[in-house]
Amino acid sequence: MADPVIELRGVTRRFGTHTAVDAVDLDVPRGALLGFLGPNGAGKSTTIRMIMSIIYPDEGTVRVLGRSALDAKDRIGYMPEERGLYRRMRIGEFLRFLGALKGIDRRTAGQRTVDWLDRLDLPGVERKRCEELSKGQQQKIQFIAAVLHDPEVLILDEPFTGLDPVNRQLLSSIIRDMHNEGRTILFSTHVLPEAETLCQHILLIDEGKLLLNDSLESIRERFRPRSLIVERIEPGPAPVIAGTRAEAVGGEGRRWALHLDTDVDPQAAMQSALMDAPMRRVEQQQPSLEDVFARLVLEGRSEAPT
Repeated sequence: MADPVIELRGVTRRFGTHTAVDAVDLDVPRGALLGFLGPNGAGKSTTIRMIMSIIYPDEGTVRVLGRSALDAKDRIGYMPEERGLYRRMRIGEFLRFLGALKGIDRRTAGQRTVDWLDRLDLPGVERKRCEELSKGQQQKIQFIAAVLHDPEVLILDEPFTGLDPVNRQLLSSIIRDMHNEGRTILFSTHVLPEAETLCQHILLIDEGKLLLNDSLESIRERFRPRSLIVERIEPGPAPVIAGTRAEAVGGEGRRWALHLDTDVDPQAAMQSALMDAPMRRVEQQQPSLEDVFARLVLEGRSEAPT
């Protein structure tokens, strides 16, 4: 790998006797789009705050763009989990102020503010005060604050919090567009379907330990269940395929899950299913991120010393 954009080596952070992040090693390559997953209290936000030099590790090193995030702050966009709006400031004034802190002249900041408000479906709010907006609207303003200076690295902590499905889809589309423009993006989320749709790469942390660090494609292959989903054109009995165990999916007699014995080739079983009866659909069952998430977290906790 070329020099990583974000690099963590043996990073540990404690709060009293509690270890929030435990010896994490991580490389984020340039141009990556990573989803950072984990239960509440797993260590996601603590890790992100160390990446941003808001807090420092007790052990290990953190580098962003080859240096401290403070030294590269004008090249990084950061959206914290906690909303940081000045409630009495007007939206336009607030965003131009943040632009000035990033070295953007007032005219450019003003034009970018208008453009981003339109893009995030917030036309006409420039003169409103931050406190007048809904939680979802405030979340979108905070996103604009993170990207107004056109950063090359974008770090988002729970960016979908407070957004309805339509606005989650809008924000997902914008994140995807920014990634396609060449930016490196790391975001934490509890909205697993969003991560599954957006991300090329997944990180999973629990109780401060990194349990998973792999591409989405590799994760799907690694955790793919040995099962087929078959859907008959007409209702009927379960397909009878050697080396499989059928389980009804729904009560109509159309959809069945076929669980394969360890010595059964999935492709051969699919061919046999197609020959058994007229089928609308035959495919290998795909693991969801929710399934992988639950499995690894439960396994990690069961193996932890008591």
